Amino acid sequence: MATRLVDAGWANEIDTGWRLGTNLVRIISPFIKVGVVTRLLKGTSSALQVVTRYNLDDFAVGVSDIAALRALLDAGGQVRGIRGLHAKVYLFGEARAIVTSANLTRAALERNYEFGIVSEEETVISACHAYFEELWNVRRDNLTGVELDDWEQRVRSQWARGLQRPNLPSLGDFGAVLTGPSEPILLPISVTDAPQAFVKFLGEGDNRVSTEFTVLKEIASAGCHWALAYPASQRPRGVKDGAIMFIARLTHSPNDIRIFGRAVGKSYADGADDASAEEIAARGWKAKWPRYIRVHDAEFVAGTMANGVSLNELMDTLGSNAFAPTQRNANSGMGNLNPRKSFQQKPAVELTPQATEWLSVRLEAAFARYGRVPAADLVDLD
Repeated sequence: MATRLVDAGWANEIDTGWRLGTNLVRIISPFIKVGVVTRLLKGTSSALQVVTRYNLDDFAVGVSDIAALRALLDAGGQVRGIRGLHAKVYLFGEARAIVTSANLTRAALERNYEFGIVSEEETVISACHAYFEELWNVRRDNLTGVELDDWEQRVRSQWARGLQRPNLPSLGDFGAVLTGPSEPILLPISVTDAPQAFVKFLGEGDNRVSTEFTVLKEIASAGCHWALAYPASQRPRGVKDGAIMFIARLTHSPNDIRIFGRAVGKSYADGADDASAEEIAARGWKAKWPRYIRVHDAEFVAGTMANGVSLNELMDTLGSNAFAPTQRNANSGMGNLNPRKSFQQKPAVELTPQATEWLSVRLEAAFARYGRVPAADLVDLD
């Protein structure tokens, strides 16, 4: 898997993605020209979803073509419009994502100086799909041929008036109004440069919650959007600045540990990162768990614990390579190799690079499927 910076050859990059033959191609492009679309449609049987602009002035001046949208509909594609759209993203199933400055026009793909990335990394692709869906779901109705007929008549009437811009009145914008996503679309927290990654456990064996327990209730109870608590006897000095902290809750029905969030940790400092008397009064359990790893940029899966990632699945898949302690034992040929025994009675366990990547991919998929707890909901908490 790789992510490349690209500053030339965009037509070839798009063509290569199209030839992958994925089940679904998704495009975000403000301007679309019929020549490029006609050529590309000859080489795919993929389902198509396109987000573009519905500003009729774009069609009147020729920076985008109604005929291109008609060609997409004729090929069975679905098209939706967003006002003020500027992003350009091309998604070829789960195989490739392209984020670029290039519109789906011949000038952009062949002549202009455009810059962006081409990625086969699962976390990047998943985040791009989440961004696409955020735009796609702003407007639920797909473009129709009847609408295109009406727009074409309006544009032709404008052309008949001589097209003396900027004196002609605007023909209007029929795209959906995006006042801003329900919350910022977050790219994945970088795990490549993180010095460490941990699973931090919330709850104990005798106070598990149901998988139907809501994530927001757990955040409100634990305050895990700003700090992760450790027991008085275990100051978490092993956590370094920038560590990725996967946040998990012990659950029942079935018994599991569900990873429902992720944040960036800050190393522990004596005194400064201990619960105050006021904080213990607010949450009595902090008398037993007063040590903090403070976190920032926390993000959580929306809904219930069932929407999180199963730690049981991680351990079943990776075995001794799930956690750093068992991997070290396997490499040395000594000690416990059972991942389930490596974190018993511990508040957290360090992950291996393989497990960090495994969790990141699946957590991004959960974000894409279920959404994130809105940032505004977190702000309303302490």
